Amino acid sequence: MKVAFYQDIPPQSVEDPDASGVTMRVAIGPDDGAPNFVLRVFSVEPGGHSPRHAHPYEHEVFVHSGRGEVFCEGTTRAFGPGHVAYIPPGALHQFRNTGAEPLVFVCVVPRKDKQRAVAR
Repeated sequence: MKVAFYQDIPPQSVEDPDASGVTMRVAIGPDDGAPNFVLRVFSVEPGGHSPRHAHPYEHEVFVHSGRGEVFCEGTTRAFGPGHVAYIPPGALHQFRNTGAEPLVFVCVVPRKDKQRAVAR
């Protein structure tokens, strides 16, 4: 069993030239013995954003705090604390902070060794 305060987990900068002001914490993952999923906590600084990208697995997102918007396959929707978002496999998507405080959200994805290709 693991019980931890997410802010005690060291953040990692998202090193992508198309990202700005994004850090990620692996809250639960393979190092904790999780066999199927990785629970990540992202923080996006005001004005920051993730890269616009797609991959062959789904995202399941819960917004903890802050305000932002999610772009998915040509549609942009605003979201804030308590909102959830589902990003289907293969969908082009991006998260952007539109507020004045950090946007913090939880994202669950399959472990890398459990990811399957999705035909488009």
